[in-house]
Amino acid sequence: MKRSASKQPQYKILTIDPWLKPYYSDIALRMQRHADTRRALLGDKADLSSFANGYLYYGIARTEDGWVYREWAPGADEMHLIGDFNDWDRESHPMTRLENGNWEIVLPGEDALMHGQRIKVQVTKNGEKFDRIPAYIRRVVRDPETNEFYGQVWAPNRPFRWTDGGYGKRKLSPLFIYESHVGMAQEDESVGTYREFADRILDRIQEAGYNTIQLMAIMEHPYYASFGYQVTNFFAASSWYGNPEDLKYLINTAHEMGMFVLLDVVHSHASKNTNEGLNRFDGTEDQYFVAQDHPAWDTKLFNYGKYEVIHFLLSNLKFWLQEYHFDGFRFDGVTSMIYHDHGLGTDFMSYDRYFSLNTNVEAVTYLQLANELIHAVNPFAVTIAEDMSGMPGMCLPIRYGGIGFDYRLSMGVPDFWIKTLKESDENWDMRKMWHELTTRRPQEKNIGYSESHDQALVGDKTLIFRMADAEMYTGMNKDYHSITMDRAIALHKMIRFITLVLAGEGYLNFMGNEFGHPEWIDFPREGNGWSYKYARRQWSLCDNEMLKYAWLRDFDRAMLKFARKYRVLSKRGAVNLWVDQERKLLAFCKGDIIYLFNFHPTESPTNFFLPTHPLGAGDYRAVFSSDETAFGGNGNISEDYVYTAKDVPGHGVGFEVYIPSRTAVAFKHV
Repeated sequence: MKRSASKQPQYKILTIDPWLKPYYSDIALRMQRHADTRRALLGDKADLSSFANGYLYYGIARTEDGWVYREWAPGADEMHLIGDFNDWDRESHPMTRLENGNWEIVLPGEDALMHGQRIKVQVTKNGEKFDRIPAYIRRVVRDPETNEFYGQVWAPNRPFRWTDGGYGKRKLSPLFIYESHVGMAQEDESVGTYREFADRILDRIQEAGYNTIQLMAIMEHPYYASFGYQVTNFFAASSWYGNPEDLKYLINTAHEMGMFVLLDVVHSHASKNTNEGLNRFDGTEDQYFVAQDHPAWDTKLFNYGKYEVIHFLLSNLKFWLQEYHFDGFRFDGVTSMIYHDHGLGTDFMSYDRYFSLNTNVEAVTYLQLANELIHAVNPFAVTIAEDMSGMPGMCLPIRYGGIGFDYRLSMGVPDFWIKTLKESDENWDMRKMWHELTTRRPQEKNIGYSESHDQALVGDKTLIFRMADAEMYTGMNKDYHSITMDRAIALHKMIRFITLVLAGEGYLNFMGNEFGHPEWIDFPREGNGWSYKYARRQWSLCDNEMLKYAWLRDFDRAMLKFARKYRVLSKRGAVNLWVDQERKLLAFCKGDIIYLFNFHPTESPTNFFLPTHPLGAGDYRAVFSSDETAFGGNGNISEDYVYTAKDVPGHGVGFEVYIPSRTAVAFKHV
């Protein structure tokens, strides 16, 4: 009998995107590497969640009759635990070398270590002695006099009492994400705290209509101005804003209010600091990292092909989920991770750019494992990839041949708006606008946004600041009008509205940008005299009903309310109804709503024929408009007026409508 040839596995990603079929072998390699690495890590029986328990084995922990400290440091010759507990005696507490590069010291007695004591580990390598902070330390503190960082034993007598009973038991969709930085969330010129954020800011976020908080700069970082992207201690909640119990209080409070909290996790690189970081922890260059540093960030790069590193990073993810009840992660720098050139200067105009020797397949495998783990620990957890390359399958299930993220950030959209605003209004390209806001990978979900913290940093400008510029200092009173300010207010609303409707299945805003927060973010540094003036949020501006900031605040709230009421982000398949390049008009249908945008600076057609064929003939009403007087508009669109769509020879089904310049309107079939 003739033996049949073995059948090649088929991956659904190839059906979803047929353009990938020539790259079958690359998808097959992706899946084979995932299976092989998983098998090598787990064997045939263990599950990924049980594997990622490094934080329960390593680091400092209580035992039944004392304490134990363990560390993975294969390159070390000797290790000694030092700290307040032994008056920093460098010889009294040697550690014992175990198998596989592990070290251990057992300290009998409940009082051998005490909560709050400072601690370090002395490492000896080739006769050289140097101090390190334990890699799994859960709290790091800075000496205010010497600025030296220390590990701190964190073991409160009473564990934090969680009251968020629904954690890990519910799904939240769609996501309205409020990107936040705890330290700069207060109006005072200082570093805000976890508890201040919980007690003062959470109510603002909920009232604004957002249901998810994305916290930046939570993983410990010694340099405040790094925005949290120079991480040294991966298991330590940043001490800039308080202690671990304070962060738990913040998250618990948010959960009680029905909100999700996401961690901006940095596994794409690490600080080069040696005294308080992972760099040369055991005296070697390659314990955690590859030889090359990041060429643009001057940071260390993880070796994703090393099983011990995978274990460290996966354990880190599970730790933040279990210990702090985070609801998921926004993964920073994914593009940098998955390409050897870190995506620098690459245009990604061809599928060949995704599948080549430039692809870091080890990083891709790690991200697959990371997503698999996160969803195993909490099936309702959310993962978001910061990927500007458009890697196919980034947000498809692993079993389809994907990488397993739930969403990717629509990173091209803010860039599009910046480029567009640099053009004169008469040269805005409506076709390109439609293309940029609607083109994304099939069946892969995106988080849409018009701007984030990136655009708010010093050296860049927020959208409102680009449009209003110096007039923001003199023209934000409601009774002040000028061509520049009226344009800025109108376009700020329109840009955010069309981005929310078209650019993704979720929506993100950086704190304060919803009301047009002025100026830029500039953290304290020598160049600005270590000032906090531009590293805070001036909430009083939007609270002042005499200022235009209140208009923008109210528009954003109404926009999100509209999006929730009509389930705008859950609807797929926007249909382009009309593009008028000369008159700067764009009309489309999404779900059961017809949208009309007029970006023209001066022209206001009085009898524009709005096609409605996807929804048919009948009566329509305006259910949302950027021209409402409550938002600083002229009130030219009535929500009481009934438009009757009918079949008109030469036009099709639709109705005539007056559409003022720089106005957006949403119509509903009634």
